[in-house]
Amino acid sequence: MGRKLDPTRKEKRGPGRKARKQCGAEVELARFLPPGKCGLDRPAPAPRCPRPSDRRKEKHAIKATGQTAGGRSGFSDGNSKWLAPAKAKKTQPKGNHVELSSDGEVEEGSWEMEEEEDGSSEEMVDDYGASSSEEEELLPIEKAALKQKPDRECLSEDDSEEEDEEEEEDEASKQKMGQKEEEGTDLQLNLDIDEQFKLPTNEEIEKEDILFILFPPAEPPDLHVIHQRIQGNMEVLQDFGVKREEGRSRQEYLALLRRDMAAYYSYSDFLLTKLMDIFPLPELINFLEANEVPRPVTIRTNTLKTRRRDLAQALINRGVNLDPLGKWSKTGLVIYDSTVPIGATPEYLAGHYMLQGASSLLPVMALAPQENEHILDMCCAPGGKTSYIAQLMKNTGMILANDSSAERLRSVVGNLHRLGVTNAVVSNCDGRQFPKVLGGFDRVLLDAPCSGTGVISKDPAVKTNKDEKDILRCAHLQKELILSAIDSVNAASETGGYIVYCTCSIMVEENEWVVDYALKKRNVRLVATGLDFGKEGFTRFKDRRFHPSLKSTRRFYPHTHNMDGFFIAKFKKFSNAIPQTQKEPAVEAAAPSAVPDTIIMEPLPKKKKFEGSKADEEQNLPQPALKKKRSLQAQRRALKA
Repeated sequence: MGRKLDPTRKEKRGPGRKARKQCGAEVELARFLPPGKCGLDRPAPAPRCPRPSDRRKEKHAIKATGQTAGGRSGFSDGNSKWLAPAKAKKTQPKGNHVELSSDGEVEEGSWEMEEEEDGSSEEMVDDYGASSSEEEELLPIEKAALKQKPDRECLSEDDSEEEDEEEEEDEASKQKMGQKEEEGTDLQLNLDIDEQFKLPTNEEIEKEDILFILFPPAEPPDLHVIHQRIQGNMEVLQDFGVKREEGRSRQEYLALLRRDMAAYYSYSDFLLTKLMDIFPLPELINFLEANEVPRPVTIRTNTLKTRRRDLAQALINRGVNLDPLGKWSKTGLVIYDSTVPIGATPEYLAGHYMLQGASSLLPVMALAPQENEHILDMCCAPGGKTSYIAQLMKNTGMILANDSSAERLRSVVGNLHRLGVTNAVVSNCDGRQFPKVLGGFDRVLLDAPCSGTGVISKDPAVKTNKDEKDILRCAHLQKELILSAIDSVNAASETGGYIVYCTCSIMVEENEWVVDYALKKRNVRLVATGLDFGKEGFTRFKDRRFHPSLKSTRRFYPHTHNMDGFFIAKFKKFSNAIPQTQKEPAVEAAAPSAVPDTIIMEPLPKKKKFEGSKADEEQNLPQPALKKKRSLQAQRRALKA
């Protein structure tokens, strides 16, 4: 295949360094240059360079005649030392300086001629008798290069010095910049510590509002500036006595904070005011931030058809990343990501699981249905809680799934068929009229319609489309529904007599107020929900005081439990009788002693004809009516007379 190349062996190419001292190049250059402009002071040399034999003959002739062929004085015997070949020594180049040969090859070393011991500085000759003076034999280009060589060396030295100086200056400037940055950060920290939040005046706020209304900006407001102002305002409010401005009240700071939060998080002023009443300020920020992030996707295993372990393995094989929901749930799974749509897998279509939020599992767990019971789900759509109840009952007993919306019942029927529920009856009735339709249930689950303030991450429209009327309308409907749910339960049930009330709202008007109303109107009491986590319900809110047993209710928030906002209360009915306080107003209106005399001044309404004597009729009349009748009769007699 050929010889292998040895990289360590470097063959020398070209004639070498001493070829420049020969005469052939000058002859060839003279051919191309015009006569008289070759730049050489001496006459043109011979066409070919002298050979060693010719040089030896010339030396003998010089010794004999003492003159060269050109008539020049030759070397004397005293100069015979210079005729001997000069000794050469190969030395390493100094620094990075290298010499190039005539063909462009880099020579590994430079040759230095050793001088004789007498240290004379006269001109030396080479082995062939040629003079070593390069200035006489070099070409004009080489002479110019030699002149530029020391300049380049000086320049290179200057450049290296300048580069070193520049590097030192750069290092010094970097150190100075680092010191300046450190000083700047320290100064900034000092400014942040020393600088206090300044509250804008009312005129500035009104001016901003007017300009925003008249000339709406092409770009949205700078949210970074608003966020910084919110943080500064909260720092002042947390240490209001020390950091507040003189002459400014706390209400002014709160008004500005509410205005900035409404602009930054896109909430209505009404809803933000309600939230500020419920949460402390640091917790309010966490709640608002949590509503901007969607909740994790969770599924519930249908144990009527499979086990959670088998379902998890099947979904993992399909490229689903999941984990158990928590220690409190034996059927829940949380989905992190998936390569396939969760709502279209073969396992989903076969009814092995149900897409259901983590907070929707809690009311059924609090209800704790038992086998062979009669249970009412008053507002069942879309059927997730109903199917979970059937799952816990193992398809025994009877579940009445009711909802007032016929359209939403379609999804209930579809889910119950897909999940294999066989003990459910679907009905379309108004929950408020339900005790008249059917009663005597062992347990009732009421997931009441609400404002949806706990699921803002799913429905961001709640931020702006809810007002005071919507909250009060929902609260009124919830009070009617909870009384109907209580009336539908049989207090004499051996295993039941429980009612679970839940909403996906965090408003006190829809939760604690409704529960406190039910405690006053029916023979029920609050019991523990059986849930180990969650925050206690309010026993007091602003100027209102609720029943102390409301501590057993549970609240769930997105920023603390990473699930939708939810409220759960569990009642135990201890009597089917309705308290007499409901009939007292009617009894008082019918009592004659409760009616003052000054009110009965008009004629009595017509009644059915009384069968009996006038004396008996007068005895049955009340005393004020009898007096008036007698006075009227006396007036008529006087007119006739």
